[in-house]
Amino acid sequence: MKKIYKIHNLGCANCASKMEANINKLPEVDNAKINFMAEKITVETNSSDLQDLEEKIQKICRSIEPDTSIEAK
Repeated sequence: MKKIYKIHNLGCANCASKMEANINKLPEVDNAKINFMAEKITVETNSSDLQDLEEKIQKICRSIEPDTSIEAK
C-alpha cells in the first residue's frame, strides 16, 4: 500500500534526507521517499496499523526538526 503525507515546516533538504533514512529503517516500511520541493512523503508499507505508522513517522520527523508535522493526503 502506498500512502502520501504532506509535511509541514520542513526547513532544509539535509533534514529531509535524514528523515527519509530513518523512516526507511522502520520494519513496516518497504520504501519511503521525501520530496523536499513538493513537501511530501511517499511511504510504501504493508502495515495494517497506519495510525501507529504515522505516529512513528511524526516522531522521527520531530526528532530532526521539532516544528515539522505530517498530514495524510
